[in-house]
Amino acid sequence: MTPRPHRPHQAPRRPVRRARPAGGAALLVAMVLLTVVATLASGMVWLQWKAVQVEAAERSRTQSAWILHGALDWARLILREDARSGRPTSLHEPWATPLAEARLSTFLSADANRNDDNDIEAFLAGSIVDAQSRYNLRKLVDAQGKLVPAQQQVLERLCANAGLSPSVASVLASGLQAAWSVGVQAAASGGTASTVADAPLAPQSVADLAWLGVDAASLRRLAPLLTLLPEATAVNLNTAPREVLAAVVPGLDLGGADRLVQARQRKAFADVGEAAQQLGGQITLPAGDVDVKSQYFEVTGRMRLDQRVLEETSLVRRNGLDVAVLQRERKARFADEFR
Repeated sequence: MTPRPHRPHQAPRRPVRRARPAGGAALLVAMVLLTVVATLASGMVWLQWKAVQVEAAERSRTQSAWILHGALDWARLILREDARSGRPTSLHEPWATPLAEARLSTFLSADANRNDDNDIEAFLAGSIVDAQSRYNLRKLVDAQGKLVPAQQQVLERLCANAGLSPSVASVLASGLQAAWSVGVQAAASGGTASTVADAPLAPQSVADLAWLGVDAASLRRLAPLLTLLPEATAVNLNTAPREVLAAVVPGLDLGGADRLVQARQRKAFADVGEAAQQLGGQITLPAGDVDVKSQYFEVTGRMRLDQRVLEETSLVRRNGLDVAVLQRERKARFADEFR
């Protein structure tokens, strides 16, 4: 055998590590930075959009409030001019005609040369209602904080005419007595804190009667028939619906109340005696509970800008030629509620 040539010993070769490219890490960092920038930019855009929307809503609310304030002044002027006539308060007067929705966009346009097709959809509607056409719950409780039996019977008949149970009248009478008599009792007993704390909160409107335990369905039926005025008032024979007339006048049924309504549609009653003649002298109209003139009115104005609606309801009192605003309530609503 031929011997192999001798080769010097060589150390094994180690693999050479190649440096990894830095392109992947840089791309990842760039994507993260891009995401952060995009998030911050979108957040800033959203905040700017929100600020614009809030400013537009506030501007619309302010414009609507000023227009409703002007509409209230116009309603007061109408009631003042009606008082100059000296006629009885009836549904034949100009104040009783409601204002249908009228477009007011041209009055809100800042640019006089602006095309009407580009104007904001703005509409105004309103009405005046005789508050004394409804039964005033203030007559239920006297100055000593006691229930008036005759008025409690009126409330029971009114609930029956509205198709409600007599228990609703009992709940209203007991709740209102507890709420309104607390002031009298506190003054007599020195005004202890426990007396005031145990009494229910006194309602300020018909909607607040829910505090006394009246269900929503009963309130919807009673709302057109009841009112809460600062003082006891008589029911106006020229404006009250037949359910109220039949409840206030003892012995008068809904048929007789219908005859009164038909008679006043031909000619308003000049006084209570003229209304009594329509009943043939068989039924006596209770003195102090009925009248043919009113002092309290409810003025409602509704301003619609696009889909935003601002509704304002004001209670006014007419004393001679002076028409004073006693209460004002504003509600923000949506246009879909009136469709």
